Amino acid sequence: MAGTRELKLGIERVGTVSALLTEAAKPRACFVFAHGAGAGMRHSFMEQVAAGLADRGVTTLRFNFPYMEQGSRRPDAPGIAHAAIRAAVAEASRLCPNLPLIAGGKSFGGRMTSQAQAKAPLPGVRGIAFFGFPLHLDGKPSAERADHLAGVEVPMLFLQGTRDKLADISLLKTAIERLGAKAMLHVVEGADHSFLVLKKSGRSNAETMEDILDAFATWLDRLEIAQAE
Repeated sequence: MAGTRELKLGIERVGTVSALLTEAAKPRACFVFAHGAGAGMRHSFMEQVAAGLADRGVTTLRFNFPYMEQGSRRPDAPGIAHAAIRAAVAEASRLCPNLPLIAGGKSFGGRMTSQAQAKAPLPGVRGIAFFGFPLHLDGKPSAERADHLAGVEVPMLFLQGTRDKLADISLLKTAIERLGAKAMLHVVEGADHSFLVLKKSGRSNAETMEDILDAFATWLDRLEIAQAE
């Protein structure tokens, strides 16, 4: 069973936030996992992903963005979010010096990670994984939020539900196709932005979670093979 350590993460010119390191028994990678806009690092989705990845040999470092640590509902400005992600990546590198690093997150956290990577590569990060990329606002389909992804040079994994109101799947597919071989899309039929499915889908939420965790592990396998070649 995975063990979790509570930590403190210092962010330059911002302050200190809480962090959690969930360690795999036999780790093969470390995932820097940023939370979504509406819930912090202890949200049940974050907990489930961290535990499930530990079972698959991936240690996970979660952390709160400063606004969440302060109890605010208003997400940080991109510059502050990027600084928090860079601090978390640096801490993951220190805590797991011999492990390859993957970064990304749930919704807002994933988008802030790719923005940071596009501005200046995150040291040591070999890939970015999105658990529900927020392509647009609810009811306002557009693809402008994907423009910066062209500046991301590392492999990317998009885990996306077909009922996600923050990402029209056809628009997302088109945006990902433009990225070429560096981007992979794993579509979860019937899942919403939280990867929840309707009963009529014939599958449970637990099965959906296993699906996206297995997809992450398979993608990681491919990254490791590519690195070895």
